[in-house]
Amino acid sequence: MIVVDPPRKGLDETLIESASQMAPERIVYVSCNPATLVRDIERFADAGYAVADPIQPVDQFPQTPHVESVTVLNRIDK
Repeated sequence: MIVVDPPRKGLDETLIESASQMAPERIVYVSCNPATLVRDIERFADAGYAVADPIQPVDQFPQTPHVESVTVLNRIDK
């Protein structure tokens, strides 16, 4: 399992490639930016991963527009 918690700009594409080449069963992605989360999920999908469960929002900053999201990606056997 790999856990990533990138800054708002999301993951660098080389990190996604490196993580995918390690072929973990699961990748847990903690995100503070829904736009980069979607972009990076698409990149992981191209590398053979799929969202395992519904994306879980976590309100760590009450009364602000900011929200964290926790996503579990599972490796798909091709």
